[in-house]
Amino acid sequence: MLPTPPCCPLISPATPMPASTFFTEFRAMTGFTGRFFREGFRPRYEWLELLNQCYAIGYQSLPLVGITSFIMGLVLTLRLRPTMVQFGATSWIPVMVGLTIIQELGPIITGLMVAGKVGSSIGAELGSMRVSEQIDAMEVSGTNPFKYLVVTRILAATLMVPILTLLADAVGLGACYLGINLQGVTSVALFTNNILGRLTFGEVLPAVVKTFFFGFAIGLIGCYKGYHASKGTQGVGVAANSAVVLSSLMIFLLDLVAVGVSTAFGLI
Repeated sequence: MLPTPPCCPLISPATPMPASTFFTEFRAMTGFTGRFFREGFRPRYEWLELLNQCYAIGYQSLPLVGITSFIMGLVLTLRLRPTMVQFGATSWIPVMVGLTIIQELGPIITGLMVAGKVGSSIGAELGSMRVSEQIDAMEVSGTNPFKYLVVTRILAATLMVPILTLLADAVGLGACYLGINLQGVTSVALFTNNILGRLTFGEVLPAVVKTFFFGFAIGLIGCYKGYHASKGTQGVGVAANSAVVLSSLMIFLLDLVAVGVSTAFGLI
């Protein structure tokens, strides 16, 4: 019998199955979340680091979110206009685009852009600190690395994603106004009244509330993957990649839950 080549090792019976790996990961992340709520709101508060993370997550993500929202708002308007012209309903373009942007497109696009930029950055940063033993050095020196590194990033992401979403909505609506005026003339007052006259508080509230959960999920997953990274530089890449993938998936799941809850309470 020929020996097994080194590049093709036999599968060990002790190799964990995907289901067991999933439940192990879920239990670890649940404990990580519980630790955040236990330690996150106790003194000492790292206000300066929180402000630095708000700047890094919010302000530095603004150009990417703004450009993406502008393009999506303009493309949606230009693609929708020919269909609405056929039915003689061009006056409904601001309402339809506005509702789409405010209720779904703005929060989802913002969440995905922040997950791609910030989630990977947090995972790679904390992962590199873990494999280079900087986090262990902070523990030895008496600093609580969880409060300084994890709590501040999760809180900053939770606060900044809703603000970025509101700015993305405004940019997307501005792009919609520009798209309408490329082939016609519409005043700002008429455009604004068409959108605001159709929106209700029940339609706007779920779209705003769910962005807090988007930001919390992005910060939590990015910090968890980076904080528990291993296997050297390879682990840093795995942490960054898995943070983006899992955060993006979680955004869609949370959006599905938000739609279900809104439908159950008759908000949409």
